[in-house]
Order: sequence, then structure tokens, then C-alpha cells
Amino acid sequence: MVLQQCRARTRRPAVVAAVVAISAALASGTGFAAGTGPIAGSPAPLAATPAPTVSTLPAVDPPVAPQSPKSPQTSAVAPGLTPPPLTALSKPATSSSSAAAPPASSPGGERPAFGAFLDSGVRGVYAMTGLSRWLGGAELRVGHTYLPGDRWSNIEGTHRFLAPWARWRTAKDDRIFVLNVPMQERNEEGLSDAEVRSLLRQGAAGHFDHHFRALAERLVALDVPDTVLVLGWEMNGTTYTHRCGPDPTAWKSYWNRIVTTMRSVPGQEFRFDFTPSRGRDAVPWTQCYPGDDTVDIIGMDSYDQPRGVSFDEQVTEPYGLQAQVDFAKSHNKPISYPEWGLFRNGDNAEYMRRMLAWIDEHKPLYNTLTDYCPHGVWQCADNPRSSLVYRSALFGRTGEPATLPTPSVPPASTTPSSPRNCPPLRLGDWGEYWLDGRLCLRLDLWLEAR
Repeated sequence: MVLQQCRARTRRPAVVAAVVAISAALASGTGFAAGTGPIAGSPAPLAATPAPTVSTLPAVDPPVAPQSPKSPQTSAVAPGLTPPPLTALSKPATSSSSAAAPPASSPGGERPAFGAFLDSGVRGVYAMTGLSRWLGGAELRVGHTYLPGDRWSNIEGTHRFLAPWARWRTAKDDRIFVLNVPMQERNEEGLSDAEVRSLLRQGAAGHFDHHFRALAERLVALDVPDTVLVLGWEMNGTTYTHRCGPDPTAWKSYWNRIVTTMRSVPGQEFRFDFTPSRGRDAVPWTQCYPGDDTVDIIGMDSYDQPRGVSFDEQVTEPYGLQAQVDFAKSHNKPISYPEWGLFRNGDNAEYMRRMLAWIDEHKPLYNTLTDYCPHGVWQCADNPRSSLVYRSALFGRTGEPATLPTPSVPPASTTPSSPRNCPPLRLGDWGEYWLDGRLCLRLDLWLEAR
């Protein structure tokens, strides 16, 4: 469902000039970080929190919602970067009694690793801090992004794109880096079945091996050899050039060739995630399964659709959630949910409750909510009831076994506002990433000195 439309943006040389100007300003004594110290940390989101009335959770505002990704050249706006610096003042959260949280997991049960897709590029790395803060310090153990599928050079994984994610992954041993990998370039250009069939057969014959070897070597060099690779996702649909339907036999041969090629790189410990979309779609996803030897995880992308379909129907439909669980069990594989979220049925708190309970019950290796409109709960203000359910269920989760059915909620806190007359300097994603925040320039002091 998530098209590879969210991309890391091209950084401009103006960043360098801006940094030089900042250095000069700081040296003159008029430059300040937009916080309490020389450099402010990642600012908190500013938009009003999307929740109905009377919540017992601390008020932590969500960010400005990103645009739904549409092209390889655009990137969704992630939280913590576009608003003015420093944590925003808290606003009262509201709630609704009809949007209650799902039951907590039983005491002593291990929490499934979770995260969210927030943005493809470095902003996605940054945004995890803001989402964790909104969730009361809950630990996001899963980082999830997508390689651009526009051209082979991007599918090979550039250092600039992958390095921030690699740094995040290696900062803690128990983190999981999930990377969606297209099997073809021009992956969203609507190629005909005949063109797709020809490309699949070329891939099965080894014409594209060198691209995937280059990606494997890049990931090993960046010290993320245990990356989970969601290869050719939603192959049972019609959206992508790497779809299976035009020639399932060639598709399976091509998958096996890619996996064999990437596993041949010294030092790799990759795990390959076979992830169809829920339901039959264009072709039953079982017809695309390439075999146990080259699959480590059985995933499923499962959004709240079609319109009017209940969660029970999503479980029991042919090739649905229960079919995935049963198939994985019969093949002795763990499950995952790389993409899930709201969709055709709007702000459906019942879906959110039930999906969270399903995840707690079946304990996938990992799950990542798609967090932009119309699917999300933090970067999308359109789903206040579901947002409350999600936040209540995950608030304060650390990934450690639970000792109480309901975790205690810390008291709300108020943060100071940013300095007046101190407009933020926009340094671009990379400048802000390396500075660990934004800088602002005290124009009032500069004017007084004149």
C-alpha cells in the first residue's frame, strides 16, 4: 500500500553557506539555539493533538501531517523538523469514552517489537523520537523505510540514504531495521503485464543480480548485516512493476535468485520477509510463495479496507489474517505486519482496537503502522478516536515483559516556549541531523548592538 513515494530529498549546497553564517553569528555572541542550550534537541510536534475529550494521558501534540507520498522526488514532512525549535507548549488532550484502549497484554508477556513508517529519508529517523515522546517514552524498536524504486542506482542503496538508518540501528543491539526493496526499477510507472513478464524473466535469468549484490555489500559495509528485507512486497496486487501475477513461475525464480545473490556476500545475516497484501487481490499470494529455503518471515500488509468490511471478515476472508497465521505456522516461520493502518472505513476505533489485540495475541516478529493520512494516528489529525486507542494501548511500552496489566502514566509536564525574536534558521535535514536540532538567530541583540 505504501508506494515508494516518500523519498529522501536532495540537499542543497545552501546548507553549507547557512552553517558558515551561523558560525559567524555564534562567534559574535548573538546566535542562540532555539532552546535552553547552545543546540536544541529535536523539537516536539506543534499541531493540536488528534484526540476526542477527557483523556488521562499527558498532552503531547502530534506533528504537522505529511502529504501522502506520490512520486519518487517528494518526501513526507516528518515531525520535529518543520515547526519552530524547542518543544511546543502542551495542549489539553481530549478523548471519547467510545474509543477505549484494547486490553493490556497479560502480565509477564513479552511485548511485540513495534514502530511506524514516518518518512523514507533522514526525517523518518528523526521523527521516531517525536513519536516515542507522544507515546510516553515508549520504545520504538523497529525502524522502517523504503528504497526508491525509480531507478536501479537507488535500489542499490546510496550511502547518503542508508547511513542515517544504519546509525539508528547500531545505537542499540535489540533494534530491528526493516527495508523494503523493490525488485524492479520504474516500479510505479504502470508497466503493462507483457513488459512485467519480460522483466521477470530477465531477472530470473540473472540480468539484475549485480544490483542486489551491490545493495548487500552496502548494508554489510554500514554494519547492518541483519537488516530485514521486505523484497517485492504486495506482489499479489497490481500496483507495482515487481508484481507476481503476469508470471508467477518467473517471479518465484527471480526472488530465489535475488536471495541467493545477497546471501553470497560475506558477513550478511539478512532476513527476507515475504509480504503480500491481505486477501486474494489480483492473484492468490500462495501462488507467489518462493519456498521455505529463501523466506525467513511471512508478512502481510493489512489496511482497514474494503469499505464496510468488518475486522472479523478481514480475519476469516480467503488469504486473510488467519490464513497468514496458519500458513506461517505450517511453514515454521514467524509473522510480521510491515504495513497496517486505517483506510476505507475512516476513523475506525474498532479496527484499531482489534488489530492491536490481534498483534498482541499472535506476537509478530515486528509490526509498523503506516503513519500518514489517511492511515495514521500521529501525523494525521483526521483520526482522533483511533489515535486515542493507539496511544492508550502503547503508552509507555518499553519492550520489556509487563509487570502490571496497566502501566502507570507519568504526569503531564509543561515545557517553556522558544525565545522571542529568535527566528529558526533552516539548515535542511542534514544540517539539523548533524547539529541534533535547530539554531536561531537573536535579531534583537544584533539590532541593539548596532
